[in-house]
Amino acid sequence: MPKPTNVTDQNFDQEVLKSTLPVLVDFWAEWCGPCKMIAPVVEELATTYDGKVKITKLDVDANPETAGKYGIRSIPTMLIFKGGKPVGQVVGAVPKSMLQQRLEAAIA
Repeated sequence: MPKPTNVTDQNFDQEVLKSTLPVLVDFWAEWCGPCKMIAPVVEELATTYDGKVKITKLDVDANPETAGKYGIRSIPTMLIFKGGKPVGQVVGAVPKSMLQQRLEAAIA
């Protein structure tokens, strides 16, 4: 079963910005309750969109440079990248259907 890829400050360019697929980046932290609530949804999306969208997770505590670069102020925040640029943002533990709508828009 496909799992989200963990990305870091070091491999963000390679894994996200240079990806040929749209990429969902879940900005999260270990201590964040809502992040834990949405984690199973993010894992389901990795399976649902396998081959269509790359699903990744970035720990903001371990990777402050990337989180700062994209102005991540509250978590969980999900950014959707396409062609190396952010094309969508979802903040908070939102329903799976909302994330799916955003991903479908990025694929189209």
